Amino acid sequence: MSSPVSIAFHSIIKIDRRKEDAVYIQIVYQFINAVKRNLLEDGDLLPGSRKIATELNVHRKTVVAALAELQEQGWVEILPNRGTFVKNPEPLSSEVTAIEVFRQPPDRAPYHFRRELILDTPVMEVPEKYYFTDGTPDYRVIDTEELVRFYAAMMKRKKKSNEFLATADGNLFFRDQLSYYLNLTRGFHLSRNFLLPIASREQVFSILSRLLIQRGDIVLVENLSYFLPNMIFSQAGAKLKTVPVDAMGMDIDYIADHFAPGAIRCVYINTKCQYPTTVSLSEKRKMQLLQLAEQYNFIVIEDDVDFESSLVKDKGESLFRKNAGNRVIYTGTFGRFLDPGFQMNFLIAPQDLLEEGKKYLNLFGKPNFMIEKTLGEIIHQGDIFRYQRKFQKVIAERKDLFAELLRTYFENKIVFEVPVSGLAFWVRFNVGFSVIALQARAKGKGLLLPSYCLYQNRTVTALRLGFAHLDEKDMQDAISLLHEAYQETVGAK
Repeated sequence: MSSPVSIAFHSIIKIDRRKEDAVYIQIVYQFINAVKRNLLEDGDLLPGSRKIATELNVHRKTVVAALAELQEQGWVEILPNRGTFVKNPEPLSSEVTAIEVFRQPPDRAPYHFRRELILDTPVMEVPEKYYFTDGTPDYRVIDTEELVRFYAAMMKRKKKSNEFLATADGNLFFRDQLSYYLNLTRGFHLSRNFLLPIASREQVFSILSRLLIQRGDIVLVENLSYFLPNMIFSQAGAKLKTVPVDAMGMDIDYIADHFAPGAIRCVYINTKCQYPTTVSLSEKRKMQLLQLAEQYNFIVIEDDVDFESSLVKDKGESLFRKNAGNRVIYTGTFGRFLDPGFQMNFLIAPQDLLEEGKKYLNLFGKPNFMIEKTLGEIIHQGDIFRYQRKFQKVIAERKDLFAELLRTYFENKIVFEVPVSGLAFWVRFNVGFSVIALQARAKGKGLLLPSYCLYQNRTVTALRLGFAHLDEKDMQDAISLLHEAYQETVGAK
């Protein structure tokens, strides 16, 4: 009997848990690529599924699912009592060699196309071992395999019945369950008719820009605000105007003093956790903003993306709850702590506006019906509350540790407040220096500081540092490297 192939599977298969693709699908794709590159050859005997799972640090059931998929596609052959063998269904024939070698497209297109500088994003690749974000969860906290089992159960039930047929109004079961969940957790009193699930935040803001904004409309945003909606609103032709932010949030008096009634189309605001400073809008200013919206005839787009990461029991009423949606359009994220493939965003607004918004889902792509059904089942069975408790416990521990490490390494060199909501700290330095130089020095040490984490003007030298994606060891190492880079940058001035 031949021996299993001796190649190290971790060298040809890299699992990235930040990707939307399920882990077993990542294994399938990379296995096929390895066969095509002749790293695995036709007829090679594979090690047992337990050994492969141990080497890749995944559950054995994940490897079994991947091998089953590979067998379905014809890339392996599973022989009882003998083992699993590599099988290449696309062998090169002598005729193929005569075909001209495939040529890549030119570096520069030989034709004119529209360029849009507004849509340039500061998102960077992550080749370094350690990196900060502007506030993302650790998707390893909630077991993705458990979510996949929910999804697989939905697929099996779909094959046995027709109860999952999509309707013209979308997935009614999920919308019912999501409205129940939002009513229970956020104090709303909504029916599904005022709720529109949308796959991504980019799609949310794109739809809103098409529904609300005409070229030249004035949209107010907070100073140092979130780049994603800003660039989408700008691309739609809006004129963005910034409003100062202090310890109580957006300065509503500034709006009244600098703009006339009827001049403003929209105000975009995160009342719970302003981006990037993490401050909350005070209750007094919430009432001021709602009164001004009525008086000046503008719309408030309230972004409550950080609701699920808030650790305080009294989260304060949202603008939407205070205003019942008369002047406020509410957007948020459901299951932000789940694997990205199982998250959902949503809009809450008057029914006629949502009916118009549905039309744009035909352009952007409707949410995955089976994912919606799976999420509805997770709510229905109560697992979402278990996931959220687990997520918040980890967040509380990591937030405390991050604050402690910042104090230990930087002492009186920085100023920060422990955020009530959100997954990032707003860290201000007491001396001015080039944050670009800091970024370069950190990169040289194996630590990535993305450009969207850097803030600097005449009065502010600051970083927005996400902490939730880092475990205890990585967090300590990352802050230690950041401190080294800071010492060298300040010392080199």
